Amino acid sequence: MKKSPQALIIDDEPQVGNFIAEVLGSNGWNVSQARDAGRAFEMLAEQQWLLIFCDVVLGGIDGYAVLRHFSEKQSEARFVLMTGQGSAAGALDATAFGAYDYLLKPFADTDILHIADAVLEQHKIRSRTADTDLRNSVKGYTSDIPLIGKSPKFVECLKMVGRVAVTNHPVLITGESGTGKEVVARAVHRRSPRADKPFVGINCGAISAELIESELFGHARGAFTGADRERVGLWEEANGGTIFLDEITETSQMFQVKLLRALQEGEIRRVGSNQTLKLDVRVIAASNRNVKEEVAAGRFRKDLMYRLNAFTLHLPPLRDRAEDIPLLAEYFAGLARPLEMPPVKFSAAALKMLESYDWEGNIRELENAVLYAASLCEHVIYPEHLPDYVRFGGAEISENSPAASAESGEGDVLKIPLGNDGKWLSLAEVEEKYVARVLAHTGGNKQAAARLLRIDPKTLSRVIERSNN
Repeated sequence: MKKSPQALIIDDEPQVGNFIAEVLGSNGWNVSQARDAGRAFEMLAEQQWLLIFCDVVLGGIDGYAVLRHFSEKQSEARFVLMTGQGSAAGALDATAFGAYDYLLKPFADTDILHIADAVLEQHKIRSRTADTDLRNSVKGYTSDIPLIGKSPKFVECLKMVGRVAVTNHPVLITGESGTGKEVVARAVHRRSPRADKPFVGINCGAISAELIESELFGHARGAFTGADRERVGLWEEANGGTIFLDEITETSQMFQVKLLRALQEGEIRRVGSNQTLKLDVRVIAASNRNVKEEVAAGRFRKDLMYRLNAFTLHLPPLRDRAEDIPLLAEYFAGLARPLEMPPVKFSAAALKMLESYDWEGNIRELENAVLYAASLCEHVIYPEHLPDYVRFGGAEISENSPAASAESGEGDVLKIPLGNDGKWLSLAEVEEKYVARVLAHTGGNKQAAARLLRIDPKTLSRVIERSNN
């Protein structure tokens, strides 16, 4: 007779435990329940469990402690943490600590069955010796990176972050500008066995093709004019740790060949030197472009893409994470005030405007908007405190809204700037002022400004050159 798979539910809420037990039981599982961690520890010795559902909050002990205890005793068991106060950062913590999955309450029966079916299938095809102990390699770290959100897409992304962190493979992070690619790269590093080693970042798009090789690999004395001394590159500085190559698709084909060799051989050669250096560096690369499209267009090497994307993490744009906007806005508003001042709050109307805006600049643009509003308000952010482009660019305009009155001639919806003499500016002058505003918003990053303006970087350079003459 075929033995039923064993499942254990650890939750002090009977309705939750009974719901999961009913779903699993009706699908062939043999289910037991424990109302607290103490009873769960007793049951650990009674049975070999294949699947465990455990609440994060269990009175005097949390679900992470239960997870660690079970992982040490029954590494074959697949552990699912559940919480009613969850976030994407919680998903990252859960998977980094070794959880198989992470569920936000309330969840549906289909969520339970999806996990149960996947665990059963894995159990059929894996041998006991193939199971890895990597799940227990990251313990006791402190999460000090603001990975904020609870949207399903972001939660799924950070589950993957937790899983890849404990490996030593290259990671490719994709997503639009401002989605937090470097934040996620640092999260991977800090949850990896390399956490006590250097994390070194470089924006490949901000360095000329002539200088990037020297910046990354270093150079020997006399390698080129001005190289009056030997220089250690960033790759060497990252030895034992992680190097983050942001905007990797902005590099030249010639440099990509040398980067590919460094990845394949685990060694580099400083510019102007014949000496080869063996280095242990984990590479995390990022791009705001579609890498496959860059390969198809002949701008990025296919073999380098395959070398970099052992794991690919895609960060969703903020417009696909509307439920995360209030959480992020509250966090940024908290940064805007000194600790001794009362926290800033948002009116419902202001939050609605933030949620309805498109946020082409993503989290970075949201942060700037919130800091701007927080600097104008006293204790509560109302719509009038938000930047005009948020007030009139994303929210629906009602008959009584400020935007509606502005459109009817009462107000200043676009606030077209006038010249010093009070006269209207020419279209070229307005263009120059608007470009200057966008450049200020991106911190002088021309590539990011060009993407926000939806123009070619060369066109942007011509506008800047014209305004400087």
